[in-house]
Amino acid sequence: MPESPPANPVAPFFLGLLCRRIAVRPTWRGWLAVWFFVALGVVVGGRGLYGFLAVQDPVPGGVLVMEGWVSDADLRVADVEFRGGGYRVWCVTGEPLEKGSPLLAYHDYANLTVATYTKLGGEAGLLQPVAWKTVRRDRTYASALALKAWLRERGYSAEKITIFTSGIHARRSRLLYAMAFGPGSRIGVISTPEESFDPDGWWTSSMGIRAVVGETLAYLYARCFFRGN
Repeated sequence: MPESPPANPVAPFFLGLLCRRIAVRPTWRGWLAVWFFVALGVVVGGRGLYGFLAVQDPVPGGVLVMEGWVSDADLRVADVEFRGGGYRVWCVTGEPLEKGSPLLAYHDYANLTVATYTKLGGEAGLLQPVAWKTVRRDRTYASALALKAWLRERGYSAEKITIFTSGIHARRSRLLYAMAFGPGSRIGVISTPEESFDPDGWWTSSMGIRAVVGETLAYLYARCFFRGN
């Protein structure tokens, strides 16, 4: 006959191969408390995560740079920032336009943004285009290298650089620019509010979840594994 379990619930039985343990499980009230604190952590941590990614840390003076995919509204905000921030030069970076694009006459997003700025009433010659070749990955890093070469060729100092970008891309952009320019440059960043989802409740929409979670993973990759060229 098989050996009966011992009266002592923690004593071994069945030739010493098995023993019983007392398991503590939450009641329905306990599970309710667990899910409450999980939800609270998501709300509190979620707010902090967006703020962590969309960092605001400008470096007045020097170079103001933006990427060619910014909206017209952000272009106007950047114009105000440039005029009031004591910057020496204002640049926009951009890769070549896709073949077949109706805007191909502008060649790249940098020149397209300059043309858009002028048509919006901006001063001609104020915004400088910095084009770069198409790359499959690490486009922000490629744009930083293109700007570095452009500044060096024209004799501009790279001591102070402020990146003007959209929302959650800010922290990763600053990191990649710092890698490209090296320790001799102070890299600042200005992030504009997101337009495609609510920053205060990004976890309530599929767009917000995809954007914030994806950008978090991209930042962790850049921080932990990316080493540049």
